[in-house]
Amino acid sequence: MTWWEVLVEPWQFEFMQRALLVTVLAGVVAAVLSCWLVLIGWSLMGDAVSHAVLPGVVLSYLVGAPFAVGALVFGLGAVGLIGAVRETTRLKEDTAIGVVFTTAFAVGVVLVSTTPSQVDLSHILFGNVLGVSDADIVQVVVLAAVALAVLVARRRDITLYAFDRVHAHVVGLPVRRIGAMLLLLLALAVVVALQAVGVVLAVAMLITPGATAFLLTDRIERMLVVAPLVATVCAVAGIWTSYLLDAASAGLVVVFQGLAFAVAYVVARRRERVR
Repeated sequence: MTWWEVLVEPWQFEFMQRALLVTVLAGVVAAVLSCWLVLIGWSLMGDAVSHAVLPGVVLSYLVGAPFAVGALVFGLGAVGLIGAVRETTRLKEDTAIGVVFTTAFAVGVVLVSTTPSQVDLSHILFGNVLGVSDADIVQVVVLAAVALAVLVARRRDITLYAFDRVHAHVVGLPVRRIGAMLLLLLALAVVVALQAVGVVLAVAMLITPGATAFLLTDRIERMLVVAPLVATVCAVAGIWTSYLLDAASAGLVVVFQGLAFAVAYVVARRRERVR
């Protein structure tokens, strides 16, 4: 078998094409949002939301509702609860996040372990990108399109919010609304990533591409190009490698993102030494 045949063989199968489509869409949405999450310092918030959606997904299954509904409700609920704990106690934000997301995730794990199901609910934890249905693809495409459209349309306002909230307020931007919009988009991105890599690995897609781009450039415009490009390349490499090794697709996608970050780190360090 030639190298060309090795490269193209996986993409001849429909389930591989579906997996690539879903993973690329999830990766691009998460990567674009991750640029601002890194700048604002909300990486831990992404971790919290990605884990807090688990009970909502399981409960949605129990009542026969779309997974996205439960995930979105619990994701936004977790954000609201974190804010309430932070504002009504002396606890700092990171402590409130840690308590809320670990508790919600634990509740989800208990529900997964006790819910009788013909569907393997462990796929919620670790993803099942090779088994996505037509309904899953439609859901991912719609949610990804909505999230990307909003992010692109409001990118200037979000960027100003990320760098200087005080100045954003002075020039008349609705700071609280922008913050709420970002949290809603974060929940949407988690729902999209859930279809590809599951709850556990979704947080990597929401942090690593943006962190990688941040090491390679100091301009937000370039970050918004580099991050989704990294996510796309890692999606292709991860899905292709999973076919050859018969290994977990979601895990390999995230592994390649980690390798991309390592390369960016080395490049950034060498550039600093040269300077």
